[in-house]
Amino acid sequence: MKRIAILATNGFEESELKSPKEAMEKEGFQVDIVSLESGEIKGWADGNWSNSYKVDKTIDQVAAKDYNALMLPGGVINPDKLRREGKVLTFVRDFFKQEKPVAAICHASWTLISAEVVKGRKMTSFHSIKDDLVNAGAHWVDEEVVVDQGFVTSRNPDDLPAFNSKLVEEIKEGKHEEQHA
Repeated sequence: MKRIAILATNGFEESELKSPKEAMEKEGFQVDIVSLESGEIKGWADGNWSNSYKVDKTIDQVAAKDYNALMLPGGVINPDKLRREGKVLTFVRDFFKQEKPVAAICHASWTLISAEVVKGRKMTSFHSIKDDLVNAGAHWVDEEVVVDQGFVTSRNPDDLPAFNSKLVEEIKEGKHEEQHA
């Protein structure tokens, strides 16, 4: 069975966690919500705090080797908190080192910028962080969903159907070793 980590903390965009989680569970994947602390994390929806979600594992209890893929929901508060934590950045980097699928939507790429994994990657994001990604060396495009060697990105909640579909497809394909000529 495929195990997927959703990395999030308080202030995640609720639809960007709930919708991919449901899509992955429908495929029979085991999905863990990984966060900074145990207990629950609170989502953000329509400009207000929304529902709470149970944390399955803390960042101290996990390693990339335990999972087949990583998914990061957006929201503005969530990635800004995550990117300040060294253990989070190491966890994210390890998925890229192990060439496992990683998916990020909306503002989630802020965490990836801090983990220094976007340089040279074709990707998209919420339009307001385009400059941040370009400055970090990413090749930013305005598309519903972008896939670059198992790395899936989308712009906002409107893109969730396409994002979820590509996320599931990449998880099923598995590791993406770089193709050498």
